[in-house]
Amino acid sequence: MPTTFVSIGGLQHHVGEQVAVPGWVMTTRSSGKIAFLVLRDGSGYLQAVFPKTEIVAGAWDRFATLTQEANVLVTGTVRADARAPGGYELTASDVTLVAPSVDFPISPKEHGTAFLFEHRHLWLRSRKQVAIARVRNEIEHAISEFFYDRGFIRVDTPILTGSIGEQAGELFATDYFDLGQAYLAQTGQLYGEAAAAAHGRIYCFGPTFRAEKSKTRRHLTEFWMCEPEVAFADSDDNMRLQEELVSYLVARALERCQGEFKELERDTARLEKVTAPFARLTYTDAIAKLQAQGSDIQWGADLGADDETALGAAYDTPLFVMNYPRAIKAFYMKENPADPRTVLSNDCLAPEGYGEIIGGSQREDDYDKLLARIIAQGLDPESYKWYLDLRKYGGFVHSGFGLGLERTVAWICGIPHIREAIAFPRQIHRLYP
Repeated sequence: MPTTFVSIGGLQHHVGEQVAVPGWVMTTRSSGKIAFLVLRDGSGYLQAVFPKTEIVAGAWDRFATLTQEANVLVTGTVRADARAPGGYELTASDVTLVAPSVDFPISPKEHGTAFLFEHRHLWLRSRKQVAIARVRNEIEHAISEFFYDRGFIRVDTPILTGSIGEQAGELFATDYFDLGQAYLAQTGQLYGEAAAAAHGRIYCFGPTFRAEKSKTRRHLTEFWMCEPEVAFADSDDNMRLQEELVSYLVARALERCQGEFKELERDTARLEKVTAPFARLTYTDAIAKLQAQGSDIQWGADLGADDETALGAAYDTPLFVMNYPRAIKAFYMKENPADPRTVLSNDCLAPEGYGEIIGGSQREDDYDKLLARIIAQGLDPESYKWYLDLRKYGGFVHSGFGLGLERTVAWICGIPHIREAIAFPRQIHRLYP
C-alpha cells in the first residue's frame, strides 16, 4: 500500500497509520540506540523517534548527516502522545534527505538584533516569529469578520494618491508620468469618506506609508492600517465602535491563539481584562493629570510615548484621550462646538505601555470650515476639490478611525518592538531584505 503524505497539522486523522511527513529539521539528538528529530512544516511541530534496531537499513547513517533546516521526508507510524508537541509523535522507520542545509547562520545560540534582522528571511522560521505571525493572521481574519458581520463593505483605496492625508513632511513622493508628483498613501481615509457616502458603512485595510524619521519602537515607514468610515455616526459612536473592535480582537486571540501565547510567554491575564467600555479622558484633563505627576508638558503640545505610558498606567483596559487641540491635528477633523480650540478626535491608548493603537475623529462636514482648514495648512484646494464635493452634494455627519495593525499585534503578543509584528519591517535604516 502506498504511503500517505501528511502534514503535521493533520496527523490526528492518521493515528496508527504509516505516513510520510515532509518538513525541515529543527533539532536532532542521539543516545546511541535511539535518535530523535524535531521537524516543522509550517502547520506544526513533530518529534520523530528513531529506534536503531527497528528502522530500515541506511536510515541511521542518513539521520547522522542531518543538519538544521535540512529538508527531509520522514516515514513512520503515527501515535498519540499527550506529552508531545501537538499531541502526536512519529515512530520513524526511515528518513530521506531532500535538500541539504549547510551552515545555517541562525543557530540556537543568542544573536544580536542587527544580525537577526539582516537575516530576517531566515529568522521568520523560528518558533517565536512563527507564533507572532499566526497571531497577526488571526487578528487580520478577525478584523474582516468583525466588519463583515456588521454590514460593512470593504473598499480598496489607492496606494498612489495626489492628496495629502496627514502631514506634508511625511510623504514618499514619486514622479507620475505627465501629471506631476504622486505620493504613497499615508491613509485611505479620504477615499473611505467618499465610499461611505455610497455605502453608509465601509472599511479599507491595506498598507500605508509615512516618511517620518522616527527610530522609536512604535514606528515603521510602511505598516498596515484598518480604517472604517461610518455615515451618520458622531464622535461618541466612533469610540463605541473602536472599543467593540478592540475587545473583539483581544477575545478572538485569547480564544484561538493560546498555543502561540504560550510560545511567546504572554501574560494573558492582562488581556482577559480588556472588555468594553473603555475609560475616557479629555486631552485637557490628561494634561492636568500629567502635570500633577510632575510632567512639564503644556496645553497644546502633542502627547509623546512617555506621556501615553504614564496616562495608561492607571488602567487595565485601553484608554481614550479625546478632543485634542486643533493646531496639532489633521485638517479634516471636526471642530468641537463646546471648545473651538479643539477637535472631536480621540486616540485609543493600549495598556502596558504600548500607547496609541487607534487614532480617530468625527470628520468636518462644514464645507466652508473644511476649505479654510485646507488653506490654513498650505494645501492646494484644487487637489481636494473632489473631497470638498462630499460636503457640497449631500453633506453628512460621519466619523472614522485608523487601527494600526502592527501596534495592535505587538501589544496583544506582548513583544517589545513593532518591527517583529510584520514579516519584513521597513524602517528609516532598513530596506533589506
